[in-house]
Amino acid sequence: MRLRPSAYYPYVTMKLIVGLGNPGNQYAHSRHNIGFMCVSHFAKTRDWNFEKKEGLARTAHGRLNGEEIVLARPQTFMNLSGEAVKKLTIKYRIKPEDLIVIHDEMDLRLGIIRIRKGGGSAGHNGVESIIREIGTADFIRLRVGVGRPEAAPGEERRQVVGFVLGDFSPDEAGVIKKVIGEADMAIVSLLGEGLDTAMNKFNKTNAPKKEKPPAEKKELKIPLPSPREGEGTRGLSNPGDAKKAD
Repeated sequence: MRLRPSAYYPYVTMKLIVGLGNPGNQYAHSRHNIGFMCVSHFAKTRDWNFEKKEGLARTAHGRLNGEEIVLARPQTFMNLSGEAVKKLTIKYRIKPEDLIVIHDEMDLRLGIIRIRKGGGSAGHNGVESIIREIGTADFIRLRVGVGRPEAAPGEERRQVVGFVLGDFSPDEAGVIKKVIGEADMAIVSLLGEGLDTAMNKFNKTNAPKKEKPPAEKKELKIPLPSPREGEGTRGLSNPGDAKKAD
């Protein structure tokens, strides 16, 4: 039987790891659901099951490095994720430093992950909802880059919404598979080695670097000697051609 911290069992250490996304099969493979994908992969590789419905989230439970772990996928839709997270933090008495939130990040190129603690929401509605509901921004975020679409002037919001709710392309599949595996290792590092070590190890890209375009070959221009006085038109069939040669 798994124990949750209480006045009777204060020694039980709990970590809550929340993957953000939207419920429903139509969103299962969307960019906005990369958080769901990461926690689902983490659970599957350890034979943990999202069999419980707790409050407003589907949860999976397990134990790693001597700590009780709760994985959660909020079922509230992205903009209300904080309501599900708040209920779980109250139930399991989770401190902000013991909360890890995994979410998509448009300001990072596809295939890049970044770990940080605290800070603003950077416009991410799910993160903003969590900050608002639990009353603090001092939790750990594992941000997974999905890139940003090129939007025409005045069309930014519409194109951004369509982009994050759209599925990853076949060309992106290999990078996504790799970054989900790296996110798994980052979670293990956070749990076993701590925030600073995990940041030093994983705050880098696992995506192939863009090749630099070949440098343009500069034409070597050899300065012509100044013509001697009286020789300005020598060798030219027409004295008027001298102006064209300058």
